[in-house]
Amino acid sequence: MSWTEIVIEVARSQAEPLSDALMDAGALSVSVEDADEGTAAEQPLFGEPGMEPAEAAWERSRVVALVAADANHTALVADAVRAVDLSLDPNQVRYTIREVADQDWVRLTQSQFDPIHIGKNIWVVPSWHDAPDPTALVLELDPGLAFGTGSHPTTRLCMEWLEDAAPTGLSILDYGCGSGILAMVAKKLGANRVVGVDIDPQAIEAARYNSQRNGCEIDYYLPEPFTQSLPDARFDIVVANILSSPLKLMAPMLCKRIAPNGRLVLSGILSRQADEVAAAYAPFLSLQAWAEREGWVCLSGKLGAPLPGN
Repeated sequence: MSWTEIVIEVARSQAEPLSDALMDAGALSVSVEDADEGTAAEQPLFGEPGMEPAEAAWERSRVVALVAADANHTALVADAVRAVDLSLDPNQVRYTIREVADQDWVRLTQSQFDPIHIGKNIWVVPSWHDAPDPTALVLELDPGLAFGTGSHPTTRLCMEWLEDAAPTGLSILDYGCGSGILAMVAKKLGANRVVGVDIDPQAIEAARYNSQRNGCEIDYYLPEPFTQSLPDARFDIVVANILSSPLKLMAPMLCKRIAPNGRLVLSGILSRQADEVAAAYAPFLSLQAWAEREGWVCLSGKLGAPLPGN
């Protein structure tokens, strides 16, 4: 089957309602792009969790609807415009058509993900590839809904830290576990007990699936069940690869999860944010930059004694 894309330029306020209306009118999918992309007027849209833009749209937005090649483009656009009342004649709305080449989309997507070599002896390998070195520490992991395939510098930094630490026989807490990649690395490196926690139920589901597939026995929890099930658990190593803002807020909670003489590893921190994150943890332990890559830093420190009240 072949497809085409209907492209309509609208103002920011019209992008979301028109997108919904196009879906209702029969579009297979709809996306919104910056109509000024590639020009000096291009506007980046991004933010840390809790600080995302209110609208995923731009001052001049390009709404792109994917439809079957034989769809009645004029009628579909007219129905959508009429539904959102853009104060335009539905039959005079200007739009363009972009042809979508017919391809093997599965094969094309898979071709974008090759095995990733991390640290000295770690390979992250998609299921459609053979491991380049079967004797290495191999994780079979496909790109999915949860963060963590080893491609991002923050994930790589934590994996390299764990490999360097050689956590044989130790207990590990991976807070903000995403796909479970750090928990699985720790387990394959010989960690005794590994626990993963994430706020996203889909991440927990993905992490459990990935761990089962890789033969790793790991317990995964959402935050509330974790607190209820393991209220006093302490770990030899606590790893958190999140972002600077939540990491600062979580300092007391994470530090109370570290066993005496245990270590803390933090990533997801831009180099310019390292000092403020370290300051948030200063009442509990001293954090130092362990390594830096592509503007991201990994901080680590050791808890010398039990925290007050533990």
